Amino acid sequence: MKELLELLQRAGHSDFREARGPMGFSQRQAAGKFTAAEATELIEQLQEAEYKRDAGEDAPRPEPVVKLSAAELALRDYPDHLLASELQRRGWIVVEP
Repeated sequence: MKELLELLQRAGHSDFREARGPMGFSQRQAAGKFTAAEATELIEQLQEAEYKRDAGEDAPRPEPVVKLSAAELALRDYPDHLLASELQRRGWIVVEP
């Protein structure tokens, strides 16, 4: 438990209870009660995160790539005024950003 607490503190948490929300701990775990398997897994995760942080690999995650349909891709080529006109024809209210 001592090693686990030290790793949590190096990750920026003061104790188990404070880390409950960010780490997704249960109430039992927030009280510092872990099974041996839970503690081992958490220690490995925290050590890996610490290693990546030290190696400078803690860059923000890129936004997920969104696949567009053929129709959505085709609409990108149309000028704004034509898209706005078509939406107005369909009853939409269109306002310039």
